[in-house]
Amino acid sequence: MRKIAAYIEKDPESGLYVGIVPGIPGAHTQGETLDELHKNLQEVLELCLEEMGTESIPEFVGIQEIEVGK
Repeated sequence: MRKIAAYIEKDPESGLYVGIVPGIPGAHTQGETLDELHKNLQEVLELCLEEMGTESIPEFVGIQEIEVGK
């Protein structure tokens, strides 16, 4: 079993949780709860990986916070 990092944020307009897996085209989904989002991300990742194969999954390195503006 392989672990893949997802970027999760909460949409301020809809209130939904949105998950995106950087580097995997089509690997994004949403859910009303974090549990629902997790399930939806598992499903979409399985479909994406069937199409692209597991050899080309990018390695997750990390997230940086960048300060902008004043």
